[in-house]
Amino acid sequence: MDKSMLGDLDNLPEEDKMRMGTMIEQLQIRDSLRMYNSLVERCFTDCVDSFKRKSLDKQEETCVRRCAEKFLKHSMRVGMRFAELNQGAATQD
Repeated sequence: MDKSMLGDLDNLPEEDKMRMGTMIEQLQIRDSLRMYNSLVERCFTDCVDSFKRKSLDKQEETCVRRCAEKFLKHSMRVGMRFAELNQGAATQD
């Protein structure tokens, strides 16, 4: 983030700071829900083949677990890489 923007945020009235904080919190919640829904949809589609029983069989359960772990590791890596790029951009300013 641009350093001048951070200075501008410090100059905001308290009411505006609180409003910005609320907006950021709502965006984080929305993004978390999107990631969760994407995880559920992808792993369910890839792993669940039949609806003969109300519970998953062992193979489906293992597939879902591996799929979720892989998805979360990938998401963490993307987040870390994004943070690295942001850090690099901030040091160039």
